[in-house]
Amino acid sequence: MKNGCIAIGKTDMYYVSFGTGEKKLVVLPGLSDGLATVKGKALILASPYRRSFRDYTVFMFSRKNDMPEGYSIRDMANDQIRVMKDLGIRKAYVLGVSQGGMIAQYMAIDHPETVTKLILAVTAPSANKVVQENVSGWIGMVKRGDHTALMVDTAEKMYSEKYLRRNRKYFSLLAGLTKPRNYDRFLRNAHAILDFDCRSQLREIRCPTLIIAGSDDHTVGNDAANELAGSIAGSELYVYEGLGHGAFEEAKDFYNRIHAFCER
Repeated sequence: MKNGCIAIGKTDMYYVSFGTGEKKLVVLPGLSDGLATVKGKALILASPYRRSFRDYTVFMFSRKNDMPEGYSIRDMANDQIRVMKDLGIRKAYVLGVSQGGMIAQYMAIDHPETVTKLILAVTAPSANKVVQENVSGWIGMVKRGDHTALMVDTAEKMYSEKYLRRNRKYFSLLAGLTKPRNYDRFLRNAHAILDFDCRSQLREIRCPTLIIAGSDDHTVGNDAANELAGSIAGSELYVYEGLGHGAFEEAKDFYNRIHAFCER
């Protein structure tokens, strides 16, 4: 396992890697990366991917540390490709979760030679109405300095009711442990989401694509996955009934499903 950092321009980007396989799996996390990067977390983050260690080397990337004003999802995708090439990753299976899935879409559109297979999890092809309302609300909470409200609201819109009943009482406590020193990264990431729309180019994605969603996604909405599936030729869609945006945490077979798709 490795906790790494690589230079990109005048800043750098944190990543973690685990596994010893020749094939490469690149994982891009969601908006939470704006609050806390993957720095130093290789051991914690490796567990769900253990089944893949023999055949794959898994790389999970944060966004670069210093993001300029107006930094877009497409810019993030181009920088991701640049860093991958610097690490010697010429071609990879790409898993993008939530905002990471938005970045992954542009990677497959603009750099198709780099993406072997694409997995888009709990994500959307644009900042639809649901996304706009949620992200704008979270930006407002940050500007008011209400970190607890931010953490509670994102959790309420992420998890299934079954999960919430068990864990809701802990959200305020956890919020106190997750407050960043500043919210600059979060705001850059959030504003990039608000400007995101690649619907007109989805048909340019030609690699095998798996779309994974929950049937009750209150973060990106329930129409987003169908919109992706209807526009990406030959794509597969799997929906976890009763789960929402946190399907990647709640579904016990989530990572096995991804492994099976990559191995087919």
